[in-house]
Amino acid sequence: MAAPAPRNLMTADELMRLPDDGNRYELAEGVLIAMAPAAFRSGRLAGRIYRSIDAFVEDHGLGACGVPDTGFKLFSNPDTVRQPDVWFVRRERLPSPDEETRYFEGAPDLAVEVLSPSDRFNEVMLKVRDYLRAGTRLVWVFDPGPRTVGVFRADGSYTLVGADGTLHGEDVLPGFSLPLATIW
Repeated sequence: MAAPAPRNLMTADELMRLPDDGNRYELAEGVLIAMAPAAFRSGRLAGRIYRSIDAFVEDHGLGACGVPDTGFKLFSNPDTVRQPDVWFVRRERLPSPDEETRYFEGAPDLAVEVLSPSDRFNEVMLKVRDYLRAGTRLVWVFDPGPRTVGVFRADGSYTLVGADGTLHGEDVLPGFSLPLATIW
């Protein structure tokens, strides 16, 4: 019996050099993953989340946050590069200007994923696992259908917050709160 053919794995550098074809891609252990565009509702929700976090981060000088066009190189050999829908990185962890032209080396402090109809539960949970294993301290997974948010923490704990609940920044964004009724 013949051994299976080896997979051609891609590196983060090769991902960075892909021509801009209008699509978004991630790497999971060197395997290229095409990302479908977000549904309108999911994109609108991600924008509202971003605006809330960004205003708080700017008002308190805490660091930087952004949107999914930012790649985070979570692991090497094989490389894993993820693009959270919304992210936050503490000020003391921000890259130097020279490093800003590459993917962020490491995990965001907060990663937010907003589910879209094309998302598969197991794929999103793999992303959550990757974020937490790489050092993300807090992951929020918004599910617009039932209007719930899964809150995953570095210590392994998990909470489900309902539509009328409030998310808290905990020790990642101390003092931040987001009443979910204001963004659905």
